[in-house]
Amino acid sequence: MNETAFQDRMQRNHCWGCGASNPDGLQIKSYWDGDESVCTWQPKDYHSAGPPGVLNGGIIASTIDCHSICTAIADAHHAEGRDIGTEPVIWYATGSLQVSYKRPSPITGPVSLRARITERTERKTVLSCSVVVGGEECAVGEVVAVRVPAEWLDA
Repeated sequence: MNETAFQDRMQRNHCWGCGASNPDGLQIKSYWDGDESVCTWQPKDYHSAGPPGVLNGGIIASTIDCHSICTAIADAHHAEGRDIGTEPVIWYATGSLQVSYKRPSPITGPVSLRARITERTERKTVLSCSVVVGGEECAVGEVVAVRVPAEWLDA
Protein backbone atom coordinates (compact mmCIF):
# COMPACT_ATOMS: atom_id res chain seq x y z
CA MET A 1 0.00 0.00 0.00
CA ASN A 2 1.40 3.38 -1.02
CA GLU A 3 1.78 5.56 2.07
CA THR A 4 0.65 8.73 0.28
CA ALA A 5 -3.12 9.05 -0.18
CA PHE A 6 -4.53 9.30 -3.70
CA GLN A 7 -5.94 12.73 -2.85
CA ASP A 8 -2.57 14.08 -1.69
CA ARG A 9 -1.07 13.29 -5.09
CA MET A 10 -3.88 14.88 -7.13
CA GLN A 11 -3.36 18.37 -8.51
CA ARG A 12 -5.92 21.18 -8.13
CA ASN A 13 -8.52 19.08 -6.33
CA HIS A 14 -10.81 21.52 -4.49
CA CYS A 15 -13.62 19.02 -3.94
CA TRP A 16 -15.44 19.40 -0.60
CA GLY A 17 -15.26 15.68 0.15
CA CYS A 18 -11.84 14.65 -1.12
CA GLY A 19 -9.92 17.75 -2.11
CA ALA A 20 -6.59 18.17 -0.38
CA SER A 21 -6.78 21.78 -1.62
CA ASN A 22 -10.01 22.41 0.33
CA PRO A 23 -9.17 22.99 4.01
CA ASP A 24 -12.89 23.24 4.90
CA GLY A 25 -13.81 19.87 3.35
CA LEU A 26 -13.97 16.33 4.70
CA GLN A 27 -10.37 15.59 3.69
CA ILE A 28 -10.93 11.85 3.13
CA LYS A 29 -7.83 9.82 2.26
CA SER A 30 -7.84 6.72 0.04
CA TYR A 31 -5.22 3.99 -0.42
CA TRP A 32 -4.87 0.70 -2.29
CA ASP A 33 -5.35 -2.53 -0.37
CA GLY A 34 -4.78 -5.20 -3.00
CA ASP A 35 -7.44 -4.87 -5.70
CA GLU A 36 -9.62 -2.65 -3.53
CA SER A 37 -9.24 0.84 -2.18
CA VAL A 38 -9.77 1.72 1.46
CA CYS A 39 -10.53 4.90 3.35
CA THR A 40 -10.98 5.44 7.07
CA TRP A 41 -12.49 8.74 8.15
CA GLN A 42 -13.61 10.03 11.54
CA PRO A 43 -16.74 12.20 11.48
CA LYS A 44 -17.19 15.11 13.86
CA ASP A 45 -20.27 15.88 15.95
CA TYR A 46 -21.39 18.52 13.43
CA HIS A 47 -21.64 15.82 10.70
CA SER A 48 -24.81 14.50 12.42
CA ALA A 49 -28.18 14.14 10.75
CA GLY A 50 -31.46 14.91 12.55
CA PRO A 51 -30.72 12.54 15.43
CA PRO A 52 -27.50 13.45 17.27
CA GLY A 53 -24.76 10.90 16.85
CA VAL A 54 -25.97 9.62 13.47
CA LEU A 55 -24.01 10.50 10.34
CA ASN A 56 -25.86 12.65 7.79
CA GLY A 57 -26.89 10.67 4.69
CA GLY A 58 -25.61 13.32 2.32
CA ILE A 59 -22.17 13.06 3.87
CA ILE A 60 -22.31 9.28 3.51
CA ALA A 61 -23.15 9.73 -0.18
CA SER A 62 -20.32 12.28 -0.58
CA THR A 63 -17.75 9.94 0.95
CA ILE A 64 -18.87 7.06 -1.30
CA ASP A 65 -18.75 9.35 -4.34
CA CYS A 66 -15.38 10.90 -3.56
CA HIS A 67 -13.67 7.68 -2.49
CA SER A 68 -14.91 5.94 -5.64
CA ILE A 69 -13.97 8.77 -8.04
CA CYS A 70 -10.48 8.97 -6.55
CA THR A 71 -10.17 5.19 -6.91
CA ALA A 72 -11.11 5.46 -10.61
CA ILE A 73 -8.45 8.16 -11.06
CA ALA A 74 -5.83 6.05 -9.27
CA ASP A 75 -6.76 2.99 -11.35
CA ALA A 76 -6.48 4.92 -14.62
CA HIS A 77 -3.01 6.14 -13.68
CA HIS A 78 -2.01 2.60 -12.73
CA ALA A 79 -3.32 1.27 -16.07
CA GLU A 80 -1.08 3.80 -17.85
CA GLY A 81 1.91 2.81 -15.73
CA ARG A 82 2.35 6.14 -14.01
CA ASP A 83 1.84 7.85 -10.68
CA ILE A 84 -1.15 9.97 -9.72
CA GLY A 85 -0.40 13.64 -10.29
CA THR A 86 1.83 13.15 -13.34
CA GLU A 87 1.05 14.88 -16.61
CA PRO A 88 -1.14 14.68 -18.50
CA VAL A 89 -3.77 14.95 -15.79
CA ILE A 90 -6.35 12.18 -15.63
CA TRP A 91 -9.69 13.22 -14.18
CA TYR A 92 -13.08 11.60 -13.68
CA ALA A 93 -16.50 13.06 -12.83
CA THR A 94 -19.56 11.39 -11.39
CA GLY A 95 -21.87 10.01 -14.08
CA SER A 96 -24.22 8.48 -11.55
CA LEU A 97 -24.36 7.67 -7.86
CA GLN A 98 -26.73 5.22 -6.23
CA VAL A 99 -26.72 4.75 -2.47
CA SER A 100 -28.64 2.23 -0.37
CA TYR A 101 -28.77 2.99 3.34
CA LYS A 102 -28.97 -0.17 5.44
CA ARG A 103 -28.82 1.18 9.00
CA PRO A 104 -27.91 4.38 10.84
CA SER A 105 -24.19 5.17 10.79
CA PRO A 106 -22.98 6.24 14.24
CA ILE A 107 -20.39 9.00 14.37
CA THR A 108 -18.75 7.66 17.53
CA GLY A 109 -16.20 5.57 15.64
CA PRO A 110 -14.38 5.71 12.34
CA VAL A 111 -16.20 5.22 9.05
CA SER A 112 -14.50 2.66 6.80
CA LEU A 113 -15.05 2.70 3.05
CA ARG A 114 -13.96 -0.06 0.71
CA ALA A 115 -14.37 0.27 -3.07
CA ARG A 116 -13.77 -2.17 -5.88
CA ILE A 117 -14.00 -1.80 -9.63
CA THR A 118 -16.76 -3.86 -11.20
CA GLU A 119 -16.45 -2.61 -14.80
CA ARG A 120 -13.81 -0.67 -16.71
CA THR A 121 -13.90 0.77 -20.22
CA GLU A 122 -11.87 3.49 -21.90
CA ARG A 123 -14.33 6.21 -20.85
CA LYS A 124 -15.96 4.94 -17.68
CA THR A 125 -15.28 2.97 -14.54
CA VAL A 126 -18.04 1.44 -12.41
CA LEU A 127 -17.32 0.93 -8.73
CA SER A 128 -19.06 -0.67 -5.79
CA CYS A 129 -18.41 0.86 -2.39
CA SER A 130 -19.28 -0.35 1.10
CA VAL A 131 -19.52 1.83 4.22
CA VAL A 132 -18.83 0.07 7.52
CA VAL A 133 -19.03 1.52 11.03
CA GLY A 134 -18.34 -0.57 14.11
CA GLY A 135 -18.08 -3.74 12.06
CA GLU A 136 -21.56 -3.32 10.52
CA GLU A 137 -22.29 -2.40 6.92
CA CYS A 138 -24.35 0.79 7.05
CA ALA A 139 -24.56 1.73 3.36
CA VAL A 140 -23.53 0.55 -0.08
CA GLY A 141 -23.12 2.56 -3.23
CA GLU A 142 -22.48 2.23 -6.92
CA VAL A 143 -20.65 4.98 -8.76
CA VAL A 144 -20.25 5.39 -12.49
CA ALA A 145 -17.11 7.46 -12.96
CA VAL A 146 -16.76 9.11 -16.38
CA ARG A 147 -13.38 10.20 -17.71
CA VAL A 148 -13.35 13.89 -18.60
CA PRO A 149 -10.73 15.99 -20.39
CA ALA A 150 -8.07 17.71 -18.26
CA GLU A 151 -9.56 21.08 -19.34
CA TRP A 152 -12.61 20.18 -17.24
CA LEU A 153 -10.59 21.25 -14.19
CA ASP A 154 -10.46 24.78 -15.57
CA ALA A 155 -14.23 25.08 -16.09
